[in-house]
Amino acid sequence: MSRLERLFEGYNGADCAVITSDVNRRYFTGMKSSAGTVVAFPDKAYLLIDFRYIEKARATVMDAEVIEQKRLYPQINELLERHGAKSFAIESETMTVRELNTYRLFFPKMTIDDSDALSNAISAMRSVKDADELECIRKAQKIAEDALKELLPQIRPGATERGLALELNRLMFEKGAEDLSFETIVLSGTNTSMPHGVPSDKVIENGEFVLMDFGAVWNGYHSDMTRTVCVGEPSDEMRKVYDIVLEAQLAGIEAAKAGIMGCELDKVSRDIIEAAGYGECFGHSLGHGVGLEIHERPNASPNYRIALSEGSVVTVEPGIYIAGKFGVRIEDFVVLNNEGCENLTNFEKNLISL
Repeated sequence: MSRLERLFEGYNGADCAVITSDVNRRYFTGMKSSAGTVVAFPDKAYLLIDFRYIEKARATVMDAEVIEQKRLYPQINELLERHGAKSFAIESETMTVRELNTYRLFFPKMTIDDSDALSNAISAMRSVKDADELECIRKAQKIAEDALKELLPQIRPGATERGLALELNRLMFEKGAEDLSFETIVLSGTNTSMPHGVPSDKVIENGEFVLMDFGAVWNGYHSDMTRTVCVGEPSDEMRKVYDIVLEAQLAGIEAAKAGIMGCELDKVSRDIIEAAGYGECFGHSLGHGVGLEIHERPNASPNYRIALSEGSVVTVEPGIYIAGKFGVRIEDFVVLNNEGCENLTNFEKNLISL
């Protein structure tokens, strides 16, 4: 059964689903493009796409009939009439108000489901990865880890945050990344207390932490990891904080399994950090889903009161950030199963002193 056919098992609020977002269009058709509209019915689906992509679409698109887009709205209307549809649903999570108003203008007699139902059904599907998706994620992660291995000897006094970030990016592309998961973060010294700081021209000095948060994309799928290393020997306080974060991270991975609620998983790691007296220094969620997007459902956060599904990929990334001093974050990502989880991250996470 194709993904588009399975979509209507989780969504039955309208006769048709109109999918316009780039990432979901790729998920359902297997083709990356910056334009196109999927018009899906329970028994058949179509991809309307313009001349720029038509040759590629006809050669690569899965599970949908490819139609060259000439006049989009009349073509959609013809398909709706062909299938006797009286209603269609749109992606509330990604469609703009302007786009929705355009659909209302062109289809005044059609019932448009603009609720969250279709977006929620798609998110639920995408949150459970199949074997092919997991293989892409593993390849993306290997690219990132191989790049970090080559970067480590260059992390030394005199290097700059920006220079290391650029080199890490170069190495990921050299090893096969089609893109970066996000803007690579490399921070050092007091800058590491900013969870999502931006690399600067700051020069790395002996006795400082260097925090690196980065990922590669392979065939559309992202990886995500964070490592904090020390240049030279850490102080007693730095080692103490690192060990607390590592304990919290290992406990989170141990607790991660299908069926646990996102808030419960977050609490496992958060309780350890709070008990150590650093609760106010851990201000972000424990984790998030990863796949075709770097942040997608499900989440492991204090307010996510939904059970995590078997096959979901989530990050486990506790951190402690002490303003004006330093910060530590350690991040792996795991795929959940009914017995526990498989850690997709293989890189060393005991404190490395360079």
